Amino acid sequence: MKTLQISNFKEYKKKYDQSVKDPEGFWEEVAEHFQWKKKWDKVLEWDFSKPEVKWFLGGKLNMTENCLDRHLDTIGNKTAIIWEPNDPDEESRYITYRQLFVKVSRFANVLKNNGIKKGDRVCIYMPMIPELAIAMLACARIGAVHSIVFAGFSSSALSSRINDSECKMLITANEVYRGTKPINLKQVCDNALENCPSVETVIVYRRTVEPTNMTAGRDKFWFDELQKVETRCDAEVMDAEDLLFILYTSGSTGKPKGMVHTTGGYMVGATYTFENVFQCKKDDVYWCTADIGWITGHSYIIYGPLCAGATTIMFEGVPSYPDYGRFWEIVAKLKVTHFYTAPTAIRALAKHPLSLVEKHDLESLKVLGTVGEPINEEAWHWYNDNIGKSNCPIVDTWWQTETGAMMISPIAGITPTRPTFATLPLPGVQPILMDENGKEVKQKRLEPAEGRLAIKAPWPSMARTIYGDHQRYKQTYFSTYKNMYFTGDGAYRDGSGNYRITGRVDDVVIVSGHNLGTAPIENAIDEHEDIVECAVVGFPHDIKGNALYAFVTKYDESKRSDDQLKVEINQLISETIGAIAKLDKVQFVSGLPKTRSGKIMRRILRKIASHDTDNLGDISTLLNPDVVEEIKSGAL
Repeated sequence: MKTLQISNFKEYKKKYDQSVKDPEGFWEEVAEHFQWKKKWDKVLEWDFSKPEVKWFLGGKLNMTENCLDRHLDTIGNKTAIIWEPNDPDEESRYITYRQLFVKVSRFANVLKNNGIKKGDRVCIYMPMIPELAIAMLACARIGAVHSIVFAGFSSSALSSRINDSECKMLITANEVYRGTKPINLKQVCDNALENCPSVETVIVYRRTVEPTNMTAGRDKFWFDELQKVETRCDAEVMDAEDLLFILYTSGSTGKPKGMVHTTGGYMVGATYTFENVFQCKKDDVYWCTADIGWITGHSYIIYGPLCAGATTIMFEGVPSYPDYGRFWEIVAKLKVTHFYTAPTAIRALAKHPLSLVEKHDLESLKVLGTVGEPINEEAWHWYNDNIGKSNCPIVDTWWQTETGAMMISPIAGITPTRPTFATLPLPGVQPILMDENGKEVKQKRLEPAEGRLAIKAPWPSMARTIYGDHQRYKQTYFSTYKNMYFTGDGAYRDGSGNYRITGRVDDVVIVSGHNLGTAPIENAIDEHEDIVECAVVGFPHDIKGNALYAFVTKYDESKRSDDQLKVEINQLISETIGAIAKLDKVQFVSGLPKTRSGKIMRRILRKIASHDTDNLGDISTLLNPDVVEEIKSGAL
């Protein structure tokens, strides 16, 4: 599989041109690197007006044969997963490809033994332990569709997702520790299941020795179920377009959307991008700090790395426990070579003393990555200077739950990087900038351009629909621009074709007739040495139409008064963007409302800023719902 990796910039350009001129020929070449039970009859059929996309039609395969079986003869004894526990005193676990294959096969038989068959939906609500990976791969082995829900979501969020996809089984653990905080997952599941008639069986993994409430006839312990089955489990033959998983996006508006990903295209897309963007070599140790409850964990902790035969780390804990040096301690301990995390985490770690970084040996690092949102300049430099010591390329990756795999990103050590830029589209990705009137933004040679980011041709790993609601899928992604996928993001493209994602388009505020993206304003505020993080939204204004309102968290040790800070923030904005972007209101807050994946819920802040707080929608799924009340009562 080595040959999937692009080795220099000239080759990138050649591959990219080929992928645009002859997408089918390009992706066929990539797909031939995988193990298929039957080759496809046709590479691609698509029609964005329906929208309908099918890749590798008639191809038969099983995802787990590509993640596990095909590696056994060559790298069977190589570590597939290193598990790092929440408690640093607990032992790490090392699982080889051969051991993982056995564990997955056995648990696949447990699923079958409990009546799960091809096409059934299985909900997984588990902490970051190897059994989560084993459960999802066991589903894939027998053709069951997994729907993983992040184990921090509330019981109502869990039940709505179970009901939407009519899951037949729920897999969970009894309890988990996050830092010093014990969380009774089983209790959350019991509360959720009061309203979930489709669930017949619950399998419970005992993560702690605490007594666990079990419902007779429904609940079974993981270990007990393993005793009833054989090890061998043949892989189910799947069609390339058969469902692999459903994953719900937090949906900044309305109810969560169950994005459907299918087997063949997703496998090809996730693995190809993993191989290229990170450029992992045979003995590298790769760590993505995300949770498997998000798409980043699906594509770049499990499926991409395992298909590529890499060693991937799963971390159960949080970056702040026992202290804010925990990430760097793990990097030193496990000799991590590739480190992939979110800008939110980088900003949080940057506000703590550098000594927490400096006491750990980070010499092993070769590549750094960021994911989840555009990274601001200050965080980029902190990451580059202090973690990468200026000799690790930073891959700033742009992609979405809907895209399944990275779309715009540097290739480590090959693409010239630019701070805060996701740089160039990966092969097979055809981005286009559109204006609000639905016209392409034309760009004069070497001049920059700005607009809304759309994609004008299909790619293998794209979501095929929203589970049970194809109309909403069409409406959300394919109705804004004719025959294009609309990302919902704005983007800036420099004269060399590098892209910078400027934030969600609904985070554009028109002030006095000027379109202002809030992301660059936030970046300017974040540059202030006393500011941790901020969110800027628009609110109605009598004269300007809209004005700007910033919610700002500052460092505890700030010596400046709030009034002084406001003046300095506006000065920064004037200098960076122009006086037109100055803030009318600045509210200092202890924290911002965030989803569990670290995304700031600007929808809530927009309502507070507009004094429209009667209906804030469901806030139970927030990481910190308490902060909403505090912000409401202090609103200006």
